[in-house]
Amino acid sequence: MSKFWSPFVKELVPYVPGEQPKLARLVKLNTNENPYGPSPKALAAMQAQINDNLRLYPDPNSDQLKQAVAEYYGVQTGQVFVGNGSDEVLAHVFNGLFQHDKPLLFPDISYSFYPVYCGLYGIEFDAVPLDEQFQIQPADYARPNGGIIFPNPNAPTGCLLALDAIEQILQASPDSVVVVDEAYIDFGGETAISLVDRYPNLLVTQTLSKSRSLAGLRVGLAVGHPDLIEALERIKNSFNSYPLDRMAIAGAAAAFEDREYFEHTCKVVIDSREQVVGQLKALGFEVLPSAANFIFARHPEHDAAALAAKLRGQGVIVRHFKQLRIAQFLRITIGTAEQNAALIEGLSDL
Repeated sequence: MSKFWSPFVKELVPYVPGEQPKLARLVKLNTNENPYGPSPKALAAMQAQINDNLRLYPDPNSDQLKQAVAEYYGVQTGQVFVGNGSDEVLAHVFNGLFQHDKPLLFPDISYSFYPVYCGLYGIEFDAVPLDEQFQIQPADYARPNGGIIFPNPNAPTGCLLALDAIEQILQASPDSVVVVDEAYIDFGGETAISLVDRYPNLLVTQTLSKSRSLAGLRVGLAVGHPDLIEALERIKNSFNSYPLDRMAIAGAAAAFEDREYFEHTCKVVIDSREQVVGQLKALGFEVLPSAANFIFARHPEHDAAALAAKLRGQGVIVRHFKQLRIAQFLRITIGTAEQNAALIEGLSDL
């Protein structure tokens, strides 16, 4: 802590991202990255941007990408916002769309960046407990609030909330912005973007880091009523007018256009997930129902932290959380067939 820090910085509790180890030959199943590479068409589009035009600024509005997203989801370009990863998009949401006179509501077991943003922007919040099955109950959110946000599927549990349940939350809080954070929706859920024309208080955020294999590119988006999008644009243009570079715009647009590759890789991950779930259950694990590219599992006879440490000793890295309610769970990313086999072999040995 430095004497040059402001009191504001001294009080911040930053987000801790998943470990990115530098060691070679590790089976890395801890950060929910897609085990399969980006669309070849996306790679070609990015390579085409490596030319003399890099001396010029990119399109500040990212119109090519917004058009690709709008066409994919059947919305208007004025309903689409894009940013430097969904974390930046969410930062603008917290800064510009949640009210401060009532607490923000989100699940007690959820994306751990939410309370960090609350600290950054001075937002009071209430963490709403999941039920005993680690599910979101819409009725728990039917109370005064300054906004509502939750991942769907939830993270780190992987549990999915159906669209009719999301509508219950929207209908109970018509004067608050409800944000559905869909980082993992493509692995088994139905996007709430289909509801945005009916609910002006709904904003749906997504990322290209998971289902489109572009975590290294940093592209996120939001879809909602044009009034909500305008607020995000006002903040973005007061913060960084050029959040996406030329390669990111071209590659992300091409990724949305290559539906065949996207659908194939998602199906492979989903099929692999179901296989791993069956293998873990055969080893005695309890596995929560997952609609994501990861699973959340615990074993009644083995401490989760000890299992994670022993797996690491075998070169397999999974994510362990110290939060009390989930301290006996492991979050395990679905990898390639070879990576999944190494996981099961390691656990079988233990």
